[in-house]
Amino acid sequence: MQLEQLNEFLVDKVDDMKAQDIKTIDVQGKSSITDYMIVCTGTSKRHVASIAEHVAKESKLAGITPLGIDGEAEGEWVVLDMGTTIIHVMQEEQRELYQLEKLWG
Repeated sequence: MQLEQLNEFLVDKVDDMKAQDIKTIDVQGKSSITDYMIVCTGTSKRHVASIAEHVAKESKLAGITPLGIDGEAEGEWVVLDMGTTIIHVMQEEQRELYQLEKLWG
C-alpha cells in the first residue's frame, strides 16, 4: 500500500468510529521516526480506546500490522505506530495541552 493510500485508509478507519477533528500532519524532514502523523479526538476514555482498537483490527485485516500501540489502558492518549504514519487518538484535554499540530505543523 502506498503512503498516500495508507493515510487515506487510516483516516477512514478513525472516521468510522466518529473521531473528531481529524488532522494529517506531514513531518517529513522534521521527524526521524515517521513521515506523517494523524491526530484525532475521542470524546471519552472508552471512545479513545475504541477508535484505536478499531484501527488496529481493521489494519490487521488489511495486512498491515501496527508496530506498536501504547496508552490503551489509560484511554486519554493512545498512540498507534504504523511505521510511516503514527496515529494519536487523544481526549480533548490532552490535545489542547500538547498541541501537536502547532508543535509539528
